[in-house]
Amino acid sequence: MKKPLLAVKDIVQITGITGRTLHYYDRIDLFKPTHLTEKGYRLYDRSSLEKLQTILFLKELDFSLKEIADILKLTRQEQKQIIKKQRQTLLSRKQRLETIMVALEEYVSGKDISNLQIFNHSSVLPLNEQYANEARFIYGETETYKEFNETLEKLSLDDKEERFQSMEEIFKQIAPCVYQEPSSDEVQRLIEEWKKILMQFMTCDAELLACMAHTYKFDARFKNYFNQYSNEDFADFLYSAIMHNINRQSFQ
Repeated sequence: MKKPLLAVKDIVQITGITGRTLHYYDRIDLFKPTHLTEKGYRLYDRSSLEKLQTILFLKELDFSLKEIADILKLTRQEQKQIIKKQRQTLLSRKQRLETIMVALEEYVSGKDISNLQIFNHSSVLPLNEQYANEARFIYGETETYKEFNETLEKLSLDDKEERFQSMEEIFKQIAPCVYQEPSSDEVQRLIEEWKKILMQFMTCDAELLACMAHTYKFDARFKNYFNQYSNEDFADFLYSAIMHNINRQSFQ
């Protein structure tokens, strides 16, 4: 029994791709019809259908059409080797998408963008490194920043993490105090604790503290970061508390 040839509409019905796609594959010599009728209709045999299904499979594996054309010229064993390599690429992409989904959920839940691990395993630097580079660019020539950087480089990763967590803990303790006066004894005691942590990295003079307070209040990224600790405008409160501390010290 002679095997029937399949028309474009048959291929469309079997595979779900469009006739336009078939015509395009023909035009770029990726998938040619087995036979052309006198009226120009494209016809395909069963082996052609198998080839098309391989093309569609490779396309789902995220190979480009040019890559697919090259792969089809290889032996079955060579094709398997390439697909194995693509598996690793897809696994890495899967992990990347999972990271993005976690960051998305955290952001929608209210976590500040500066705390998201969105650029891990990416060619783009993580946000904390971007901020560090920005600070290095702006303040890198100052003696205070050099002192900070030299101290930071001497610390182990665990020591750095411990100090930054200590600073974060201070902010969490200050946050419930937003209904008090920034000049209250409790708030100022916590500001002094914050300064002690800072002094492990650098000399905290009035100019530096004022600069940091100003950044916390007027830099949108820092403002958003601090405001996640409280329902009120914590960044403004922190600014006022630090500035009061500076003014108080200047009169002592």
